[in-house]
Amino acid sequence: MADLLTISDENFDQEVIKSDLPTLVDFWAPWCGPCRMVGPVVEELAGEYAGKIKVVKLNVDEAQRTASQYGIRSIPTIMLFNGGQVVEQVIGAVPKAKLEELLRKVL
Repeated sequence: MADLLTISDENFDQEVIKSDLPTLVDFWAPWCGPCRMVGPVVEELAGEYAGKIKVVKLNVDEAQRTASQYGIRSIPTIMLFNGGQVVEQVIGAVPKAKLEELLRKVL
């Protein structure tokens, strides 16, 4: 299992915007049922794409500044960043195949 990094407002720029790797960000909250459904899928992807894609989780309750900056209205929202820019975004609990489709676009 790859390390699934939990990030915050404080280290978002360093871990996502300045990342050398394409980065998948899971915007979630502990009280969100669909987030808990997507969580294990995100963890699987972190393991399967280790070294190719960075996978991080951002708790929107704890990182409200970043969530607001990216206009997160519904969770889970998964954003894919490449070169510091948002290149893909999906909202809601989506199947693993859909997330893999996004990842293939940046590999």
